[in-house]
Amino acid sequence: MAIIFFSLFLVFIMRPLTKPYMESMKKIKALEPQLAKLKQKFGKDKMKMSQAQAELYKQNKINPMGGCLPYILQFVVLIALFGVFTITFPKNVNVATITTDLNKRLYAPLQFPQGQTLNTKFLYLDISQPDKLNRLIPGIPDFVPGIFVILAALGQFLSVKIMAPYLSEEQKIAKKTKSQGDDMQVAMQSSMIYTLPLMTLVFGLQFQSGLALYWLVFSIMNVWQQVRMSGWGSLTPSVNLLKSKFERK
Repeated sequence: MAIIFFSLFLVFIMRPLTKPYMESMKKIKALEPQLAKLKQKFGKDKMKMSQAQAELYKQNKINPMGGCLPYILQFVVLIALFGVFTITFPKNVNVATITTDLNKRLYAPLQFPQGQTLNTKFLYLDISQPDKLNRLIPGIPDFVPGIFVILAALGQFLSVKIMAPYLSEEQKIAKKTKSQGDDMQVAMQSSMIYTLPLMTLVFGLQFQSGLALYWLVFSIMNVWQQVRMSGWGSLTPSVNLLKSKFERK
């Protein structure tokens, strides 16, 4: 519960930093026709294209790099939590000695009472161990990720997929130019739709499930914020189709 509330707290603390990024993405999307014209005009001249694009952003008061800070902070917190879980729950740890080890690192007012044990269970999870499905269904192979890891990867996929309309426009623009560099850049950006969820699955199988719980809550809240700010993006047709089916019922 502490991990869940901390994740929610972190999302709302970072909201003032995330909101300008979402607004910048909406403005950039609105400028896509003008960017396409610049692409056609300066497609072969990277320097002039960059200058013209920067001037266009400046005129419309857009800072494309202004939204990097929330994502940097997100990974900083993830790395910090990784350190906390690694130190607190090392491999083959004896649960009975966790509080004793923690007390050596905690200030006196925060220390656990003598002899108290720390409960590492949450639903079917043991937050000191990776989230694997065989903890819920015995007999499942050890390499199958658990429910929380799968949901975290799905949340990551939806988060990137919602931004896909902007990437999709870039693909159309890139195809109009002869520069292979643009196509390569767009391909790399598009591949993030699948590489980030895949990384979540791989890392989720290796590290303590407390990290997967944090990543899941953060991904869900990130999707919620994106939908509120910019809609469902490329998922709009699918969402509308589901809505129409429910309305018919």
